[in-house]
Parts: sequence; C-alpha cells; structure tokens
Amino acid sequence: MIDLHIHSVFSDGELIPSEIIRRFSEIGNEGLAITDHADFSNMVYILQSFKRFMEYRDDYELPVLFGVEITHVPPRLIGKAVELAWKEGAEIVIVHGETIVEPVKEGTNYYAVQEEIDILAHPGLIDLKTAELAKENGVFLEITARRGHCLTNGHVARVSEEVGCDLVINTDAHSADDFINRDMAVKILKGCGIREIDQVFKNSKRILKKRLK
Repeated sequence: MIDLHIHSVFSDGELIPSEIIRRFSEIGNEGLAITDHADFSNMVYILQSFKRFMEYRDDYELPVLFGVEITHVPPRLIGKAVELAWKEGAEIVIVHGETIVEPVKEGTNYYAVQEEIDILAHPGLIDLKTAELAKENGVFLEITARRGHCLTNGHVARVSEEVGCDLVINTDAHSADDFINRDMAVKILKGCGIREIDQVFKNSKRILKKRLK
C-alpha cells in the first residue's frame, strides 16, 4: 500500500511527519505522501516547513513525498494555486475534489483536471466529461478510505471504468487511526466494484517513482 494523501500537523492532521512515517511503516506499507491542506494563505509556510525535512528523509524507512492538497480554492484560481505549489517546491500536488459531504464549489473538479496535478481527491459525483479530461491530462482519480468522502467510491469506480481513466486508493488520513494496510485497501476496492485491483496499486507506485526522481 502506497498512500499519497495524508495530513500532518501542518494543516489539520494530528501527527508530525516522523510519526506518520514510523506508524505507516509499522503496518507494512511501502511509501506515502504528506499532502497538507493549502491555499494562498499557507502554501509557502507548509512547503518551507517540509523542505527542512527533505534533507533527512533518506535515513527514514519509507520513501516519502511532500506536497499539498489545494483545498476550497475558487475554481478559476486553482491554476494559480497549482503554479504556486510547484514554484515553492511541492513534489506532489493534489486537489480537494467535489466530495458530497463538504460544500466544495461546483466547477472545482472541472478546473482541477485541466491543471498540472497528480490526483483529484475524492471527486464525488464526477461527470463523464470531467473524467475524460482527467484521462486526457494524466490526472488520477481517487478512491478513498475516508469516512464521508467514501460514499461516492462506487460512482467514481463506474465512471472510471467507462472512461478508462486511472485510479489510486488513498486514506486522506488525519490521524493514526485512519491508516490502512494493503489488505484493507483491497477490500475497499472490491467493495466499490473495481476489478483491476493490482493496477490501482501500480498507479500509486508510478506516481511515487515519477515524483521522487
């Protein structure tokens, strides 16, 4: 299991990066990304804080990326936020999609998948046109273990199968209790009707390898 959507104390998570890595390794996982909630107000702070950690990470037991989840930014400003994230040293960029359990601005999914991002997180009731754009632009859609956000996993899986866009599975973890291992991830993927389960895990590995270069 490689989880590319985890939150730390630098947004609304409970754990510092070192503890996230240690606990994530202890349950048998292979790699991760810490992607804290960001907008224009805290983007630089988060990424500068992560830069202090990067020079030590080779001595940690798991490969780890540091980036952001662009969250509740007005749709037409998502491109500017993505540009700022890469400029400030993000290694992975995801966007907080239109989950049905938060008041995410309509149009967020559509604008996000047209930008240079890695993952559209918990995209809710994503439409076919937006999914097609995600495929065209190499944006991965997220199947999530997160309470509430997971309610539309089945829809995301069906749209992905119809369009042929790539999926990843993440936890959107905010605490150690949210972490899962590969066995639980397999159950979640089966539960929403995904058949190419190994491919989902390979997709996460592709992103990790690409962004660690």
